[in-house]
Parts: sequence; C-alpha cells; structure tokens
Amino acid sequence: MTIITRYVLRELLQVFLVALGALTLFMLVVGLVKEAQQQGLGLMQILALVPYILPEAMRFAVPGTMLFAVASVFGRMSAANEITALKAAGISPLATIRPALGLAVAVSLVSVWLNDVAVSWGRDGVRRVIVSSVEEIIYGRLRQQRSYSTAQVSINVKSVEGRTLVRPTLSLQPIGGGPAVTISASAAELEANAQAGTLIVRCRNGTLHVGDVKAVFPDTIERELPLDAVSRKGGGSTSPSEIAMADFAAARAEQAERISRIEQHAAAKTALALLEGRLEGTLPKAVDHERQVLKSERGRLHRIIMEPWRRWANGFSALCFVLVGAPMAIRLRNADFLTSFFLCFLPILLVYYPVFMLGVSQAKSGSVPPVAVWMGNLLVCLWGAWLLRRVVRT
Repeated sequence: MTIITRYVLRELLQVFLVALGALTLFMLVVGLVKEAQQQGLGLMQILALVPYILPEAMRFAVPGTMLFAVASVFGRMSAANEITALKAAGISPLATIRPALGLAVAVSLVSVWLNDVAVSWGRDGVRRVIVSSVEEIIYGRLRQQRSYSTAQVSINVKSVEGRTLVRPTLSLQPIGGGPAVTISASAAELEANAQAGTLIVRCRNGTLHVGDVKAVFPDTIERELPLDAVSRKGGGSTSPSEIAMADFAAARAEQAERISRIEQHAAAKTALALLEGRLEGTLPKAVDHERQVLKSERGRLHRIIMEPWRRWANGFSALCFVLVGAPMAIRLRNADFLTSFFLCFLPILLVYYPVFMLGVSQAKSGSVPPVAVWMGNLLVCLWGAWLLRRVVRT
C-alpha cells in the first residue's frame, strides 16, 4: 500500500504543481494587465503589485488544477489498465484514491488560507501601492489620454510637458456635498505628499468657479486633495468580503451593537413623540430613515455572518472536485488528459457553481442560514460518493 500511495502522490504532485504554476502565471499576468490598463501603471508599480495579486490568482487556480491533476492521473492509470491490474491483485481502487483525498484535504486548507489572504491583505496591498503611486499614475494617464477622473476629481489637459500640465481644467466634488469647484489655469503641477496623504495641485494664471461664484487669479494657488480621493483605488473598503478571518468576531459584535443603537434611537424618537402628544411622530413613516438604515445595516450583518462560511466552502471545493474527478476519470478510461478534465469539469460547472452562488446570494439576504453556502459542496460530495461506490463495485 505504501508503494501505491507514493506512486499516486508523486504523479499527482507532478501534474498539480506544473499546472498550478502555469495557470497561476496566466492569471497573474491577466490581473496585472487589467490593473495596468485601468490605473495607467508604470513598470515599477506593476512589479510592486505582484506579491499582492499572487494570492488572488492562486485562490482561483488551486481548485481547477487539483481537478485537472486527478483527471489526468487517474484517467491515464485507468486507460493503461493499472486500476484493473490492482483489482485483479485483490486491491481496491480506494487504495489509489485515498492519497488523492489526503492531498486534497491539505490543498483545501491552503486554499482557505489563500482566500483569506487574497481578500484582506492582497486587496489592501493593491490599494496602497496604487494610492502611493497616484502622482505618477495621473501623469501617465494625462500623457496618454489627456484626462483622468475619479468619483470626486476630474482633470483634463491640452498637453503635458515634463511635469507641467498645459491648460488644465480641474473639477472637484467636495466629499460632504456642497457646490462643485472648477479650476481652469494656463499651467499646473502635481506633487504628492505621501506622509501627509495629500496631493498638492499648484495652478497658475486662471479662474476659479465655486458654484455661481467666479474668481480670477493671476498668480499661483495651491489645492490639497486627499490621496484616497484622487486614486481609483482610494478609500479602504469596509466590505465584509475584505475582512480578515481573525477579525470577523469583532466585526460581528460591532455591527450588532450598531444595529442596537439605531433601534434604540428609533424607539426613543417614537417614545418622545408619544410623550409630547405628537401622534404623527408615532406613525411608521416618522422613522422611515431609521428603518432604511436598519435594513442596510442588517444586510451588512448577514454578509459578515455568511463570509467565513463562504471562504471555507470555497476553499474545500478542491476536495469536492477530487471526490468527483477521481472516480469519474477511472470510469471514463481516457488517456487524453484534456478530454478527461473537461468531461469531469462540465458537470461541476453546471451543478456546483450555480448552487454555490445561489446559496451565497440567499445567505447574504438572510433568507437562509449561512450554512447554505455549503449546499453546492454537499451535492458534489454526494455525487462523488455515488461514483466512488460504482467504481468499487464494478
């Protein structure tokens, strides 16, 4: 049995590591090209992004390459009658599948860790690299397209000469609302202050519009903008999908406390209206704003509760794929690894992912318990157990 275990593990690891390296490299390049196009990054910024995008690329590559490895190895073994020879020697096919399941468990645990690292450390790292390089990014985009815009800042220029923006027009939207600010100048320069977290815009000889008010300035004026406001990756995300696994308990308690405060505020508002004899203040529409806020905050709480379940279920998809891919590849008896892989992957694509996404969607809304995100994994495991039983009996 030890010889069979070593043989299967060696074959699986060879295929898995080669396929994982190739697919990860491909997805890494795709991710870097996407960020470079969206942000206008230079070579140094692209290289700085590599360690942060790598976990994101690997977490998507691991389940597929695990399925590819078992489909290739067991398809070849079955086509070469190695499984039949083992049966003739009185050895169950389970002896070859058990090492694959053990490897899949280890890979699944690593995949769970990658899911956590990619969405917490990786995405935050991408944001920090882009924000810290925002000056070069803006200059690069203005040289190429003569314009750069975010939700709060828009810059259009006639041309760029060295570090000077020729005939720039800046439109600024204040964060807290208020009238928009438009600056038209004959020339301007940008300078990032990383320590202060601001981008300094120096404009010369132009006009300033604040709402309906217009002012002319012949000299130089400066405007400081937060780096987060001028970066397309600005603002640390508060989405539950970017919370680290270790922080979910604290995030859940904090969110529950926030909901409790809003409920108490709504109750106090109604009680005060009742004491003052304002009957209109006791009607449901009097606390419409609080009800809308509560709906949003409760939705966030549902997502916080669901997210750890999703990461574990997504990580252990590798084990589920192996449980299906190994017996199916044995039954197909096809030495062509691409054919075996696609025949194994097609049912997973049609069954696992739709059910998984449905479970995630319903758990986010609070319609079903968060354990529902495991429904896709459960269906695939039941299907794999049935296939395994057929392989052992035939």
